[in-house]
Amino acid sequence: MKFGVIGYGYWGPNIVRNLMNMEGVEMLAIADTNAAARKRAHKAYPSVTTTSNASDLINSTEIDAVAVVTPVWTHYDLTKQALEQGKHVFVEKPFTSNSAQGEELIELAERKNLTIMVDHTFLFTPSVVKISELIKEGTLGKLYYYDSTRVNLGLFQHDINVLWDLAPHDLSIMNHLIEATPEAIVATGQGHLNGHEDIAFMTIYFSDKVIAHINVNWLSPVKIRTTLISGEKRMLVWNDLEPDEKVRVYDKGVKITNREGVYDLLVNYRSGDMWAPHLDQAEALHQELSYFVDCLSSGRQPFNDGSSGLRVVKMLEAASESLSKRGSLVYL
Repeated sequence: MKFGVIGYGYWGPNIVRNLMNMEGVEMLAIADTNAAARKRAHKAYPSVTTTSNASDLINSTEIDAVAVVTPVWTHYDLTKQALEQGKHVFVEKPFTSNSAQGEELIELAERKNLTIMVDHTFLFTPSVVKISELIKEGTLGKLYYYDSTRVNLGLFQHDINVLWDLAPHDLSIMNHLIEATPEAIVATGQGHLNGHEDIAFMTIYFSDKVIAHINVNWLSPVKIRTTLISGEKRMLVWNDLEPDEKVRVYDKGVKITNREGVYDLLVNYRSGDMWAPHLDQAEALHQELSYFVDCLSSGRQPFNDGSSGLRVVKMLEAASESLSKRGSLVYL
């Protein structure tokens, strides 16, 4: 499988490094408009062609698949051009700038029998893989809520706000873990420095009484990556910054034993053991790109396909609408 990568800025070098070390893959070319980025790429991989023009990759008859690792406002044009030239596409999150673009790209890929995969890397982390297993096994029971804090100082983006930058991680994770359907969204936030919101809070109401809350922030003095997931049977804490025991399961919960009258409710609190399940050691991006190559070889549809990316974009659109109305409820 012969690859080309468009974009060698922050994330692109990680894509290239993994593809270079992957069996059954040949890296042919890297495109970037920045001369310094091309120089770094050539120094690291002298055998790989570098170019300033993405069209050189897109129009190449040798390249089978293209990774689009560029700002979100470029995703639609580059992905559309690649699909029109018969290329499979691995595109960085978020998928597109709006849902209309995403729908058009999905239809084009289906018509040309090509695959789109959206880079939701967290779905392939050992932590999320294990959490997904625990939920499917019924370890947590019926889900109650998903509560995430994803904050740090920077990296400020110039073309999107903090919701479009950081929230796709949690929206893709929720989309993967929660079987209930997202129904409505409320978002509030404020911008202080560059015209875009740099702090935001997002609440998602799902069917089946599941609720999710996301706190994203570019102005935090500390970096926090903590997610709480509560179920009827057990509760779970995922701290992605922990060197060990990133996922901890708590045998804690609440049970109502008497429902005869509102004043007769008897609440029992259960506090049992905590355990940290074993997590496999694997680089998520390597797992994701290997999965992409496997899907292309087998013809299998990836679970993080264009439709998955589109669901995230639709939630971001709803959040943006709510944000503009200072927290009004927006139905999906």
